Amino acid sequence: MTSPLAKAAGPIALVSGLVFAAVDTARLLAADRSLDRIGMMRQAPFIAANALYWVVFIGLVLALVSVYFRLDGRAGGLGAVGFCFALVGTLDMAGNMWFDGFAGPWIADAAPGAILAGGSGMLAVGGLSSYVLFALGWMVFGIAGWRSRMFPAWIGVLFVVAGVLGYNAGLPPYGIPIGVVMAVLGWWVIRTGAPAVHPAPRGSGQPAGPAAT
Repeated sequence: MTSPLAKAAGPIALVSGLVFAAVDTARLLAADRSLDRIGMMRQAPFIAANALYWVVFIGLVLALVSVYFRLDGRAGGLGAVGFCFALVGTLDMAGNMWFDGFAGPWIADAAPGAILAGGSGMLAVGGLSSYVLFALGWMVFGIAGWRSRMFPAWIGVLFVVAGVLGYNAGLPPYGIPIGVVMAVLGWWVIRTGAPAVHPAPRGSGQPAGPAAT
């Protein structure tokens, strides 16, 4: 029985990717560079955009999971590894963005000196891990998806490029590429029907696998 998430993978990925890119664009527009860091963090548009950025990370995770459910029959072990890398990296970065979106504004009011002092110790380790794992996760997902034929090579290359740029996804506009490529993957699933498994070669005598429709 096909999962409802698998059936809706194309639209979920398309919409989630576009909204993710749109919110990161909004973060870029809401950042008033004429103010100092604390002043910018106290601005309502910047606070709202940062909080929304964490929300759209939920959509990005749902898109990743639904696409994997749709294509797991094509992915094999290599694709599963890529999926796990991307999931771990995205969840790690989502935690970082929750801190920025919800804890950051409170700290800017209650203890602005803590923000100006910068991160150190375990805070620095946690922050760095989110940047590294997010970038690495999407790069591995792109390579694994390409090599396992889960999706076309050109989409894999786009994910690798978006992953490299995504190292700075905590700052706008570097999250936009991941959103755009996820939307492209959703468009590809919708346009092609993206069956769950590769059809058997002609003359092999093996029946084609079931399609996730």
